[in-house]
Amino acid sequence: MMRMLRTLIVDDEPLAIERLQILAGQQDGISLVGTASDGASALRMVDALAPDLVLCDIAMPDLDGLAVAAALDKLDNPPAVVFITAFDRYAVAAFDVAAVDYLLKPVSPDRLGRALTRVREWNATDRAPKQKSKWINEFWVQNRGEMLRIDADQVDLVEAERDYMRLHVGARSWLIHQTIKSLEARMNPDQFMRIHRSKMIRRDGIVGLKHHGDGAWSVDLGEGGVHRIGRTYLHDVKAITHGA
Repeated sequence: MMRMLRTLIVDDEPLAIERLQILAGQQDGISLVGTASDGASALRMVDALAPDLVLCDIAMPDLDGLAVAAALDKLDNPPAVVFITAFDRYAVAAFDVAAVDYLLKPVSPDRLGRALTRVREWNATDRAPKQKSKWINEFWVQNRGEMLRIDADQVDLVEAERDYMRLHVGARSWLIHQTIKSLEARMNPDQFMRIHRSKMIRRDGIVGLKHHGDGAWSVDLGEGGVHRIGRTYLHDVKAITHGA
């Protein structure tokens, strides 16, 4: 028999709570234990009720959903956290607090069902304490109205587009709300490097370098194309390709 997920809903909008209550009631294997309209109340209710799952909004006054998740992550036996928000701009920050899933409002019954499946998988495999890395190893990207998890190891190229970054994975690409400066500080330098003021690449994707007659250089990423190297970054790229 499927184990019931004892669930707490956290949102500062009463209508959003009501909608989630209805959606949750349509799912098998979920038992609502309470609702909270702010972050502080949510933490008190987790302490009192010990739920298995917290369905949590992010943009809330005072203690927001990210702060709630960070506090829960310090518990000896934390509940799974699934963010439910109207915004995709928190997707990188969600990595820091190990969210199991990231849903965009309005949530469909099917999407909530898939999130609950991930929660059960997390309960079965990922609850053992792990040493956290300071480097990003996954991204949440918006794809057809929902958030999709992308492993950082899959990313070939990252390009800046104003206040966004475009992640290239093979022939596909996704936008995330992040600047290249802040993202570079979070990417593992053993895996990724900056080659231009607007581009980062995965180091093991480098096929070779190309020298142009005007003194400029480009990096060849094979099927990922050829990309001009900024003069500021040329020395570091050459050092890698020459095994320094």
